[in-house]
Amino acid sequence: MNHIVVTGGCGFIGSNFIRLMLETYSELSITNIDKLTYAGNLANLTDLEESERYQFQKGDICDRPFVDSVVGKGNIDAVVHFAAESHVDRSILDSTPFVTTNVNGTLTLLDSCRSHEISRYVQVSTDEVYGSLGDEGFFTEETPLAPNSPYSASKAAADMLVRSYVHTFDFPAVITRCSNNYGPFQFPEKLLPLFISNARNDQSLPVYGTGENVRDWIHVLDHCRGVDAALRNGKVGDVYNFGGRTEMTNIALTKLLLKLLGKPDSLIQYVTDRPGHDQRYAIDCAKAETELNWSPQVSFEQGLQETIDWYIDNEEWTNNIRSGDYMNYYEKQYGDR
Repeated sequence: MNHIVVTGGCGFIGSNFIRLMLETYSELSITNIDKLTYAGNLANLTDLEESERYQFQKGDICDRPFVDSVVGKGNIDAVVHFAAESHVDRSILDSTPFVTTNVNGTLTLLDSCRSHEISRYVQVSTDEVYGSLGDEGFFTEETPLAPNSPYSASKAAADMLVRSYVHTFDFPAVITRCSNNYGPFQFPEKLLPLFISNARNDQSLPVYGTGENVRDWIHVLDHCRGVDAALRNGKVGDVYNFGGRTEMTNIALTKLLLKLLGKPDSLIQYVTDRPGHDQRYAIDCAKAETELNWSPQVSFEQGLQETIDWYIDNEEWTNNIRSGDYMNYYEKQYGDR
């Protein structure tokens, strides 16, 4: 495998994936497609701008001629599809961009890849397509899809399109689904970078409801290693779940962050729960461990401290984002609280 296309490579997970792949495989070249919406940031990959093995192409995955111009070059071995609208709260405020990008964009990409006979395609999805768990049990690859937000519904629809292309056209795709990611370069509207930034500035930390919703956390590089394993060794048509085996309630995580930052619990502010808030996610990643020889390598304690340190050391990166579209969104959601 010498040349792959990555969509959404200027986002949080995509940028970490590109950097990991170029560091791991000296023979590999990558073309990155990104529309550069609010969450796509060229600054995430400034260290690669002079690399002969990296190329950036600004464009929309819904634009078939543009996608064809990249995918149809003739030297593309695989496409890894990260590009997506991904924030649940935004999907509740306006679902249209989520259907446009996550569903129509995926369809455009599938048709282009099929037309140009791309030999490998990875659909990067989310555990949110499975819905919500009770106090016990885990999501497996056989769990029925039951999305509860416009975001997760759009991702589930995209997954079903991929599945249909595998079965109808023998399309060479695999699907990956992952639990909550954390790590460097995550957009500040997400829980961890938002709370780290707010706590450091002695601003309130808005916790939905009672804070008892449970999430499984995985370091972004462990997720990226999983996507790479699925790309190279996954069985066509199969789904692979990746999780960190680190379940924690949102309020417990919030208090742990405040402790590590030396800030008081009085910064916690409980806010009205969002509609349809899933109670618990938990991933059974045994299939990936067995079939792909993958397992999470970064302990949550180590990864969380390294993540906090990264945001402290890269405060300018966060401030530059918060001065733009993100702050307008934040103020709409939480006002001056």
